[in-house]
Amino acid sequence: MNRKYIGAMVMCALGAFSSLNAAAAEDIRVTYAGSMGVVMDKYLGPTFAKNEHLTYQGQGQGAYGMARLLASKKIVADVFVSITPGPMDILKQAGMVDEAVPVASTRMVIVYNPKSAFAPAFVAAKNARPDDKTTAPWWKVLQSPGLVFGRTDPVNDPQGQNIIFTMKLAEKYYRQPGLAQKVLGEVQNPKQVFAEGGLLTRLESGQVDASSGYESATISAKLPYITLPDEINLSNPAMSADWYDKVSFAVKDAAGQEKTLHTQPLVFYAAVLKNAPDAAEGRKFVAFLQSKAGQALLAQNGYGQPKGGALYH
Repeated sequence: MNRKYIGAMVMCALGAFSSLNAAAAEDIRVTYAGSMGVVMDKYLGPTFAKNEHLTYQGQGQGAYGMARLLASKKIVADVFVSITPGPMDILKQAGMVDEAVPVASTRMVIVYNPKSAFAPAFVAAKNARPDDKTTAPWWKVLQSPGLVFGRTDPVNDPQGQNIIFTMKLAEKYYRQPGLAQKVLGEVQNPKQVFAEGGLLTRLESGQVDASSGYESATISAKLPYITLPDEINLSNPAMSADWYDKVSFAVKDAAGQEKTLHTQPLVFYAAVLKNAPDAAEGRKFVAFLQSKAGQALLAQNGYGQPKGGALYH
């Protein structure tokens, strides 16, 4: 093989490699907690991509599951946006993030299908006065025979954990021993557990009558919901010591190991990954989430202001 031919092949290979790098540089890859699908894929991602003249690629699922995929490098991304510190801790322990900053917050709610046969009961509970003794409260409606309740996996998704915490706190707040068991059954109840990204879709289609939800995602999906007192909605850090920290539960992970889980603040954190294909754009995206424009888009979709400080720094 002559030297000119070899040289031409090398130049072609380098050209192809450069083209791939150029294509990679034109993308922003964002992974996120599945509940953020609407705000991320319809608002934040496209707006940032347009401003930066990039192509946005977004992927969401249960935050713990996504964190494990990123930590094992089965998925590569520029940015990860998690709810609660727990999923971000997985990446910190894997040496893949140095800092995670708060970008939004939310609170737990009960979402219901407006076309469900149980919708009138939820509406009545929603509108009942505090001193109304004749209307069934929301937690009683959830125990109705035939009602199908949906939630996410407590092993892979913070929301799946948070609805269990909420129900355990409701036991204390409403003085209803056994309420969590009556509504949820076992911690890992296969009749209720669905993937986070499809939970509200199942509710909208009528496969479930009511489900757990974050207020932010519920507003984004334009679904009716019941607000819950601060004592049980996990949104108020001031109540951690006296209320939230009083409940816990055990769960078996994918390896069959049992661990005890505790409440964490419902704050969304964003971090640039150390193996990001384009860390510079990743940093710009996180800055955009914190900016006035990014915060406005989050607020329009039901997200609260960031709470607390950065993790790890």
